[in-house]
Amino acid sequence: MRAVLRQAVTLLAPPQCAACAASCDADSVLCTVCEQRLVAAVPVTEPGPPDVDLAISASSFDGTARRIVHGLKYARRLALADVAAEAMLRVLPCEPDLSVVPVPAGLWRWRWRGFDPAEEIAAALASRAALPLAACLRRATGRRQVGRRRMDRLSDPPRVWAAGSVPDRALLVDDVWTTGATLSSCAHALRASGCRRVVALTLARALAVSTPSA
Repeated sequence: MRAVLRQAVTLLAPPQCAACAASCDADSVLCTVCEQRLVAAVPVTEPGPPDVDLAISASSFDGTARRIVHGLKYARRLALADVAAEAMLRVLPCEPDLSVVPVPAGLWRWRWRGFDPAEEIAAALASRAALPLAACLRRATGRRQVGRRRMDRLSDPPRVWAAGSVPDRALLVDDVWTTGATLSSCAHALRASGCRRVVALTLARALAVSTPSA
């Protein structure tokens, strides 16, 4: 009965790719083209911003990766958190004793969305990689980083602090790394509470702040 009902629903509303809205299999979140492009994306590895030892992104912030970020953040397609986590898992550094720490959202942003994209990705990544999840950071309400110029972001970073114990070695997880101001603030808070190594892992690396959507 369930199979018949599922087929009927599929005929009435064909499944669409959560990234590009093209047709896809009923059991898939992404279409084949988007999946292939995400797998083929070139990872970005760089020295981290201040207080971050190493920063890795699964892709540059364009194409499929950009659509995944926007679909999760602005269209509330929560299944894309698992897609992002899977892509990030492919570039997860082989380091011992890492604990996954999500970059925190400001309280009003969390209330507006009803969820935190970075937290959703971090939870999915921790589950897939069998790593402990340590949601130990909090973020003050302040100006949004999205849409601000690079110098504005760097001169006025978000205020972040540790709420409780922090891991000795942290895998700091976010959706996009742009200027590094937020990652640096989070890493500084971790180190101030005793964390000895911080590795940042994001889905995408944005090389410039050009539009509000970046």
